[in-house]
Amino acid sequence: MSEQAPVFQIQRVYLKEASMEQPNSPAILLEQEQPSVDIQLGIEANPVADGVFEVSVTATVHTKIKDKTVFLVEVKQAGIFEVRNLPEEQMGPIMGIACPQIVYPYLRGNVADLIQRGGFPPVHLSEINFQSMYEQQQSQAGQSSAVGTLPQ
Repeated sequence: MSEQAPVFQIQRVYLKEASMEQPNSPAILLEQEQPSVDIQLGIEANPVADGVFEVSVTATVHTKIKDKTVFLVEVKQAGIFEVRNLPEEQMGPIMGIACPQIVYPYLRGNVADLIQRGGFPPVHLSEINFQSMYEQQQSQAGQSSAVGTLPQ
């Protein structure tokens, strides 16, 4: 029996969810202080069908002045990928590195655009090294599972 060639194809990249809140406008807009900016990223990968996966990258941008929110933006950008005939040990890096690298530029553009449409200077998310992020998550997962197996 001959082995089938590996398949990796982008089926679609799409904006799955986007929201922006300005709960303290317009009063907060009169503040002269520079806001603090907190940015959180998350990655999810879920099977959709046999050999087809949805990988999404979520960014949450929360800006505050003191304890008051200036704006809160959450954007989830997703892609559907066909991945077949790959060894199991390659699936983690594909889902945690390759797919997010494809989706992330769209996410960056949508975050900047949404913030600018809200009347603020755009927040440009920095480039992300998804390989480093993936390796860090893997080492943390290994450490926590090792800690869980220690005798009590």
